[in-house]
Amino acid sequence: MQEAASAGRAAPRAAGSEAGVRRADKSQGVYNVVVIGAGTAGLVAGGDCLNYGCVPSKALIRSSRVAALMHRADLFALDPVRPPIDYGRVARRVKALRARIEPHDSVERFEGLGVDVFLGHATLESAHTVRVGDTLLRARNIVLATGGRAAVPEVPGLEEAGYFTNETIFEREEAPGRLLVIGGGPIGCELAQAMARLGAQATVVDRGAQLLHREDPEVADLLRARMEAEGVRLILRGRVDSVVPGRGGPHRARVRQQGNGMASADSFEIDADTILVASGRCPNIEGLGLERAGVAFSPLGVTVNAFLQTSRPNIYAAGDICGPYRFTHFAEYQARIVVRNILLSPLLGLGRARADTRVVPWTTFTEPEVARVGLNENEARRAGVPFDVHRFSYSDLDRAILENEEAGFVKVIAAKGRGTILGATIIGAGAGELIHELALAMREGIGLPTLSSLMHVYPTLSQAVQRTGDAFMRTRLTGRARAVFARLYAWQRRGL
Repeated sequence: MQEAASAGRAAPRAAGSEAGVRRADKSQGVYNVVVIGAGTAGLVAGGDCLNYGCVPSKALIRSSRVAALMHRADLFALDPVRPPIDYGRVARRVKALRARIEPHDSVERFEGLGVDVFLGHATLESAHTVRVGDTLLRARNIVLATGGRAAVPEVPGLEEAGYFTNETIFEREEAPGRLLVIGGGPIGCELAQAMARLGAQATVVDRGAQLLHREDPEVADLLRARMEAEGVRLILRGRVDSVVPGRGGPHRARVRQQGNGMASADSFEIDADTILVASGRCPNIEGLGLERAGVAFSPLGVTVNAFLQTSRPNIYAAGDICGPYRFTHFAEYQARIVVRNILLSPLLGLGRARADTRVVPWTTFTEPEVARVGLNENEARRAGVPFDVHRFSYSDLDRAILENEEAGFVKVIAAKGRGTILGATIIGAGAGELIHELALAMREGIGLPTLSSLMHVYPTLSQAVQRTGDAFMRTRLTGRARAVFARLYAWQRRGL
C-alpha cells in the first residue's frame, strides 16, 4: 500500500522498502491512501498519534497540582507552603515537555516510515484527487482528518482586545494576571483552576445553570464548591456582551447574568488582563472542496456512516471533523477503524469495523477529576430507560481517607433490577484511571455482580468500583430472602 499525506499533513505510503515492498516514485502522485490532516486522527491513519493540545494542558495542570498540594500540606501533618510562582518558568517547562514529544511526529520520522509528506493547503478536486499547491495527488481512498478549532463567540470588541484558546495559551510566558475564561466546560474548568493555583485571579463565565453541562448537577455542584473554595469566581447563567480593549491596561468586559426564576438580568463589568475562549469547538471544513467532491456536510461536520465513510464511500473521515465526540482518544479510535476498513477494502468489506459511540469514556482533569462513560442519570431518565442507581462514596473508601481525598463518589446507572451497566460517572481522585474498568465492563457485557466478585487490591482507589458492585448485590437480598435465611439459620442453631 502506498500512502501520502497532504496539507501540512501526512499521507501514508508503502509499508517500506525495508520489507521488500516496491514503492512508487513520489513524483507519480498515485497512492492507495491520501490523508488530509496532521492531528491525532490524521497521524494515526498515517502511522502514529500526536497528543498535541492535551500534552501542554496536562503538563500545566501537573505543576498546578503540586502547588496546591504544597499549600495543603497541613492535611499530611506537614507545614503548608505557598510557593512563589514563576509562571514563565512553568510555561517554559510545558514547552520543553512538548518539544520532547514533537520529534515523534516530525516530517522526517514519517518519511522514514514510508509516508510521503506534502506541506500546504489541500483541497479535494474530485472523489479521487487532492490538490496541494501545484501538486495533484490521486488516491483510491482519501481520509479527511483536519480536526477542529476553538469556537469563538461573536462578542463585540473581543477580536480587537485579543484572546487566547487552549491551542495558543501555552505559548504565553507572561502570568495571566486577571484571567477571564469564557466557557465553563472541561477546558474552561481545567485551565481556570490550574491558572488560579498558579497565581491568576480567575473568573469563569458560562451561559448554563451549571458547570460541565453534560454531567449530572450533583457532579457539577461538587466541582463548583471546590473551585470556589480555591478562589475561582464562577458566573453561571451569564454571558459576555462586549469587551472594551485595554490601551496599555486591562480589558473591560461587560457581563450580563440572568437571575434565578423570573429575576431580571444583572449587568456588570469585569477587568481582565487575559481572555481565554473555551466555549467549545467546531470542525475545520472550510476550503476543503467538499462540495466539489460530493461529500455531504453540515455546520456540525462531515456526515459519516458507521464505517466512517462519507457520502463518497472511498472518502473517510475521523476526528473532530465528523465527531460526534471531540476528544483526542476518540479521534484515535476512529482513525484505527478507518485504517482497518481501508486495509480490508480489497476483500469486499470482509472484517470491516463499525464505530461504537455507546462506550466512549472521557475525563475532565480538574480536582476532583470527573470521568464518565455511557449514560448519566439525567440522560437515562430522558431516554425513558428503566434503571437503578448504585453508588459508593469516597468517604467510605479506606485509600481515599488515607490520601485525604474523601470528596467524591462512583455512580453507576444499571438496567432496572439487573446489574447490566448502562453508564457510570466518577468524581474524585483518580477518576480518569478508574473509569476504564467500567468502560470495559460496559463493552464486554460484564455486570456489577462480576465486578463485585473480582478481587481488587487493598487499599486502592479502584476498590470504589468493587464496592459499587457490592451495593448492587445488597439490593438482591430482598425482605423475603432475608426472612427465609433467618428461618434457616434459626433452624440450624437448634441442635447446638
